[in-house]
Amino acid sequence: MSNSAYDIGRIVVKTKGREAGKYAVIVDVIDKNYLLIDGLKVRRRRVNYNHVEPTTEVINLEKGADHTAVEAAIKQAKKTKKMNETISIPIK
Repeated sequence: MSNSAYDIGRIVVKTKGREAGKYAVIVDVIDKNYLLIDGLKVRRRRVNYNHVEPTTEVINLEKGADHTAVEAAIKQAKKTKKMNETISIPIK
């Protein structure tokens, strides 16, 4: 599935679960339903497309990058402050 809103390196916000409101980066597209994400405040994990909201920001990252590479890419893109923030997710 090639959807530009969910490309590798895209910064997303988790909208569900205990990490809701935290920023992460797409590391891999697993299949039509799932992504692999990782971040500074988010554990590396498989998530459903419906549980993340893409942002307009993209960082340079290789497919399947490990946690160290993700941290380095975030630092290089000067997104460390943003990735450490938590936003409020309204309850629907």
